[in-house]
Amino acid sequence: MCKKIVSTKNAPGAIGPYSQGTIVGNLVYTSGQLPIDMKTGELVSDVCEATKASLDNVKAILEEAGTSMDKIFKTTVFVKDLKDFNTVNEVYKTYFESNPPARSCVQVAQLPKDAVVEIEAIAVL
Repeated sequence: MCKKIVSTKNAPGAIGPYSQGTIVGNLVYTSGQLPIDMKTGELVSDVCEATKASLDNVKAILEEAGTSMDKIFKTTVFVKDLKDFNTVNEVYKTYFESNPPARSCVQVAQLPKDAVVEIEAIAVL
């Protein structure tokens, strides 16, 4: 099976040796998306706005790949503090109003750039 790299200027560029996303077969895998506001290029630290920024970046990669948020079947959410779980959920549910994907949400010791959240997704083309 062939692997195709997904790259868009509408989401943050990779800060290491990885791609924003890859397509293998009929699946799109996004790399974890930090909450970078693409209008300012700045890291968003407010959990509510950070969750929006991360999901918007996932959305941009999926759209570049030729799919959409409603085609996501699995996400992984990494949070700096599980005390933010309910806040993340309040924003997250607005992106998946019906038939939300399977999801894992874990607290991690630290995220790149000391972000408060990072989100990755797997979607069908």
